Amino acid sequence: MAGGYLERRLLPFAWADARLTRAQNYWVTTVTGAGGPHARPVWGVWLKGALYFSSGSRIRRHLEAGSEVSVNLESGNECVILEGAAQPERDAGTLRQVADAYNAKYHWDMKPELEEFFAFRPRVGFGWLCDPSGEDGGMLYGQTATRWRFED
Repeated sequence: MAGGYLERRLLPFAWADARLTRAQNYWVTTVTGAGGPHARPVWGVWLKGALYFSSGSRIRRHLEAGSEVSVNLESGNECVILEGAAQPERDAGTLRQVADAYNAKYHWDMKPELEEFFAFRPRVGFGWLCDPSGEDGGMLYGQTATRWRFED
C-alpha cells in the first residue's frame, strides 16, 4: 500500500483463461420467455476463446429464442464472469475437437451430433480476486477488479 491507497493490479486475461480451462462446472444464465433469468450449472470445455457446452431442453429453448448468455465460474474468491452470445456449433471438425476435450475432461464417451453443443463467445468479461481471510480483509477486489473486452 502506497500513500494509504491500494495499488491496482489488473488481471491479465491469461489468469481467467487458466480458470476457464480447468473449471469443472460453469454457471450459464439465459433469459426465459418471460424475460427473467435462468441459471444452471453445466459441464463444458473452454477452447480457443469459446465455451462449448451441451444442455437440456430448457436452456436450448431459451437460446433458440435469444442468444444472450452470462457464464460465471463457481468461485467467489477468484471471480470470472463473461457476457456474450451462444449459438449452436455446426462445424463437424470443431465438434470433434470439443468431444475429444470433453471426453478427456469428464471421462465420458460422448459422440456429439451436429448442433448438440453450443458455442458461447464472450463480448465482455469481468474478473477479480477476493480473500476475506487475508490481512487486507478482502480488499483485493478494489485492487484487481478488471474488465476485458473481446473482438467479434
